[in-house]
Amino acid sequence: MIPFPKPYAHTVARLRVLFGFALVAAFAWFSDPNARSLAWGLPVAALGLALRAWAAGHLAKNQRLATGGPYAYVRNPLYLGTALAAAGLAIASRQALLAVLFAAVFSLVYLPAIELEEQYLAELFPDYPAYAERVRMLWPRLAPRGSRGRFEWRLYWKNEEYQALAGFLAGAALLIWKACR
Repeated sequence: MIPFPKPYAHTVARLRVLFGFALVAAFAWFSDPNARSLAWGLPVAALGLALRAWAAGHLAKNQRLATGGPYAYVRNPLYLGTALAAAGLAIASRQALLAVLFAAVFSLVYLPAIELEEQYLAELFPDYPAYAERVRMLWPRLAPRGSRGRFEWRLYWKNEEYQALAGFLAGAALLIWKACR
């Protein structure tokens, strides 16, 4: 792990929001979908969204270390789901530029955010380092390395994951509209 100074966390959080809006604007402006790109890209994006939903239903932030559900396979399923959703939307958009932009933002903003969160979790939960030894950061294992856990709808709602669903539906609607013009 890269030890980031605490003030850096606020900068990363602000950058995530700023670059998120910039990516949405670029996506809306530059996307040029067709039926084939939608048929390939939207299912990939939906898979990413499903992974995020599954993860949100196992995440009790700051209360307990999430090791069940998707967290038994990968330490950062929310970020992996975001990457899959973005990849799917980039495929659907038929614009390599959008894929390159997201990859750059993911590398420069999201990866440092993951490192910061992992530092925080190691401070908050004494058993986090052992968990991090067993479970990979972003590349899932085929066999779980944590508990099975139980999905809880109340956590899904508490973590406001419905906002990702709303964003996906808006993005999919925009792509479908642009493909039908």
